[in-house]
Amino acid sequence: MNVLGKSDLKVSEISFGCMSLGENQSHASHLLRKAFDNGINFFDTADLYDKGMNETYVGEALKSVRKEIVLATKVGNQWRPDGNGWEWNPSKEYILKAVEQSLRRLQTDYIDLYQLHGGTIEDPIDETIEAFELLKQQGKIRWYGISSIRPNVIREYIKRSSIVSVMMQYSLLDHRPEEEILKLLADHHISVISRGALAQGRLLGKKEGDYLQFSSSEVLKAAKAIHKLAGKLDTSDTAVALAYVLENRAVASAVTGFRTEEQLDQGLSILKNRPKLSSDELQVLRTQVRSFTYDSHR
Repeated sequence: MNVLGKSDLKVSEISFGCMSLGENQSHASHLLRKAFDNGINFFDTADLYDKGMNETYVGEALKSVRKEIVLATKVGNQWRPDGNGWEWNPSKEYILKAVEQSLRRLQTDYIDLYQLHGGTIEDPIDETIEAFELLKQQGKIRWYGISSIRPNVIREYIKRSSIVSVMMQYSLLDHRPEEEILKLLADHHISVISRGALAQGRLLGKKEGDYLQFSSSEVLKAAKAIHKLAGKLDTSDTAVALAYVLENRAVASAVTGFRTEEQLDQGLSILKNRPKLSSDELQVLRTQVRSFTYDSHR
């Protein structure tokens, strides 16, 4: 277990990203309970997912073990009245309203980690922070964080707020956070919750094509490096891809989506026996991809 930033939350290195659960409640409940029974204690959802139904499934499946888990959800994306898409709304008024709906769907009276689901530098940041601080005072949330890849936004929340975490995309194929943000967060004792460590399956060779600024041939080169190291360590490609991000001192947990029991079993195996990558092994992987940094939102 890793401590999440300056909070008192202890989270499993592999966390359950609930967005992938689908619409079969029975199957979702089975996966969630199996994950908990085998060592995953950190579950991440959002009010946006399936128009709130995802929160409902998570809440129903885990209500009997509520005190034993770390439950995270997100706010900021408001569905339009006609249900056709959503609008960004980080206002204090909306956050204070939305949290009540999330609490109801999750069948709980508090949220362990409440996260702003995005954010831009043009947002009313102080107002957003006021909402989270008020909810913390009221006991409706224990801690809060943001979900963002934008360095300019992250820096503002570091300066102005008491966030304990930042969820961000991070993988061998999206190593932009390594330029400055990971160290900055670690230095401020703010944890990273990584997502996208498998680069949509491309690092496992399961999906072909370009990825971000990388061509399909560059993607394949990275996937082959992962595969070669996995063979050397007698482990899976997935384990190496996840280990790459988890070796960074800033990262507390890697959010992973499990759609099938087979995927969950693999994730549980990694949780119990994650390979430790040496600095040399990390460097070998890193040299397989060219330098890639943020060109906007700096």
